[in-house]
Amino acid sequence: MAKRRIAYYLMTIPALVLFFAFHTFPAIQGIYYSFTNWDGFNTAFDFVGFKNYVNLFKDENVLNSYLFTFKYAIVVTILINVLSLLIALGLNSKIKFKNFFRGVYFLPNILSVLIVGFIFNYIFANVLPVFGEKIGSAFLSENILGKENWAWIGIVFVGVWQGIAFNTILYLAGLQTISKDLYEASSLDGASRWREFWSITFPLLASFFTINMVLAMKGALMVFDQIVALTGGGPGRATQSISLLIYNGGFQGGEFAYQSANAVIYFIVIIVISALQLKFLQKREMDM
Repeated sequence: MAKRRIAYYLMTIPALVLFFAFHTFPAIQGIYYSFTNWDGFNTAFDFVGFKNYVNLFKDENVLNSYLFTFKYAIVVTILINVLSLLIALGLNSKIKFKNFFRGVYFLPNILSVLIVGFIFNYIFANVLPVFGEKIGSAFLSENILGKENWAWIGIVFVGVWQGIAFNTILYLAGLQTISKDLYEASSLDGASRWREFWSITFPLLASFFTINMVLAMKGALMVFDQIVALTGGGPGRATQSISLLIYNGGFQGGEFAYQSANAVIYFIVIIVISALQLKFLQKREMDM
C-alpha cells in the first residue's frame, strides 16, 4: 500500500511543481507587477499601488477593446451553439456517410488557428473581391477586413467556423445519451419532430448546452490568434480585443505593469461571467 502511495506521489508531485512553476508563479508575478510602474525592460521600478487599476477605467482604448470583445463574444457564442446543435442533430439522424461528415466537421478543430486565419485572410483579401467583381457586387469587391465597420464580421466568421467543430462533438455525445425509447413513445403518441425536440431532446441536452455555452463564451472572450492573422487589431483599432491589447501593450508598448493590471481585471471578469452563466444555466437545468 505504501509503495502504491509513493508511486502516486511520484506521478503527481512533478506535475504539480511544473504547473506551479509555469502557470501559478508567473500569474502571481503578474499580480505583483500590476502594482508597480515597470515597463518590462528596465530593472528599476516603483510601487504605485492601485494607480494602474484606476487609470484603466479612464482609458478609452481599453474601454473600446472591452466593447469589441463583448460584442464578438456574444455573437460568436450564440452562433456556435445554434449551428453546432443543428449540425449535431443532422449527424445524429439516419443519414448515409455519417462518419465521413463527422470527420469533416471536426477537421477545423485540429487545424492551427493562425494557419486558418491566414487562409481566410487570403480569401477575404483576394478570392472574394475577384468573385465580387465578376458578379458586379460593389460590397464584395472590396476586402471587408479593411473596412472599419465590417472587419469584425470576418473575424466572427472564422471564429464560428472553427469553434463549431468542438461543440458539435459535445452535442453529439449528449444526443447519444438520450434513450431511443423516448422517441419511439413520442412517435406512437403522434408528436411532431419539432415537439420531440422541445420536449425531449433540448431538455435532456441541458447539461451539454450549459458546458457548451460556458466554453464558447470563454474561448470567444480570449480571442487573439484570429485577430492577429486577419486584421492585427485594425483597421485602426476597430478589432482590437482585450487579449491583443494586453499582448501589444505589455510586451511591445512598454506597459507591462499597466497591462498586467488589465489582465488581472480581465481574469476576474471572465470568472464572473462564467460563474453567472453556470448559475443561470444550471438553474434552467433544474427547472426542466
